[in-house]
Amino acid sequence: MADIKIQPVLLGTDFNCYGMARSFHEAYGVKSIAFGVAALATTKYSKIVDVNLVENFNSDPIFIETLRKFTQTMDADTTYILVACGDGYSELVSKHVAELQKNFICNYIDNELFNRLGNKESFYEVAAEHGLPFPKTQLITKEMATNPASIELPFNFPVALKPSDSIQWLDVHFEGRKKAFILDKREEFDELLPKIYQAGYTGKMICQDFIPGDDSNMRVVNAYVGSDHKVRMIALGHPLLEDPAPAAVGNYMVILPEQNQQIFDNIQKFLESINYVGFADFDLKYDERDGIFKVFEINIRQGRSSYYCTLNGCNLAEVLVDDQVYHKPQDQVQYGQVQKVWLGAPEEVFYKYAKDNEYKQKAMELLKKGQKGTTAFYKKDSFKHRLLMRYAFHILKGNYKRYFVQR
Repeated sequence: MADIKIQPVLLGTDFNCYGMARSFHEAYGVKSIAFGVAALATTKYSKIVDVNLVENFNSDPIFIETLRKFTQTMDADTTYILVACGDGYSELVSKHVAELQKNFICNYIDNELFNRLGNKESFYEVAAEHGLPFPKTQLITKEMATNPASIELPFNFPVALKPSDSIQWLDVHFEGRKKAFILDKREEFDELLPKIYQAGYTGKMICQDFIPGDDSNMRVVNAYVGSDHKVRMIALGHPLLEDPAPAAVGNYMVILPEQNQQIFDNIQKFLESINYVGFADFDLKYDERDGIFKVFEINIRQGRSSYYCTLNGCNLAEVLVDDQVYHKPQDQVQYGQVQKVWLGAPEEVFYKYAKDNEYKQKAMELLKKGQKGTTAFYKKDSFKHRLLMRYAFHILKGNYKRYFVQR
């Protein structure tokens, strides 16, 4: 097979970006190019990604104009691979996918399907159509929130409350704002709803029956679907700890790799039935009341913590390049293996705060054998980058002391 020169172009400068840059560097020894709006610690001082900061790059017309300008500098003998590393960038790529595919390897769904999946309200409609289980759900509009006490919920407290439009939510700010809320009492619900809309949010809110249990009941699935709409890779992770900081609720901090054929089959069936392409990231939770894993959402990209896939035999860069650049045939789905625990926090944080159960014991066994890895600490990156990441991990210890609450 002829050697093809590749150049990854990553959209975003965050943890997700660094994980993809590292996957490309490990597989091909190539340095990535990234575009974004802010200099973030995870890509600062890195030797494996060149960061280009562009004001308002996360919105049109600056987004597409910047990439059009970049195409004028491209080498004719190089294959450029475009990878979105955030929800906003995924949406922008979907809007311009036909144009971007003329110059980039760009395996993404179009804007019509993105709008059906990227909005939680319509995603649940699609999930219901295709038999993908999700929690009992009540939609709440801005008008309903003017008198929250009149809202009748078809389930009891505690409840989970989150925005249907996660992209609009990025620009909404108020005291106590979180990515998602867990509300134990009706009074909390009635007090919070008006604040959300007074802060400028206009979309619907999703109120759901809270599935009991702590982080160890969560699961995360990352998948890749080729341009033929066939799933080529699925990797399952079992989060054992989440970030407790309000702005980062839902970010996984420790992931134990697992295999579960029922989950694999459900995800594969769903993605192939909707003619999906590209990376997808699902959050699920096991409901012990009925024994079913229920899906919360789909992200139209690889997940923030998706380097756990690369650690466990599914290098995300290789999966993409084998399909889109080398066009390697693949008859069977590649499943993530159970090899290494992924750590997004110091080990001592895991030992102290993760719930004691059989899964923690499994993770501890792997850790004791040295079967572990992180996105952040890469021996081939600069000493300055590793030093900064060490400081970031140190800060996490304080966040757990300040915010952690065991449910």
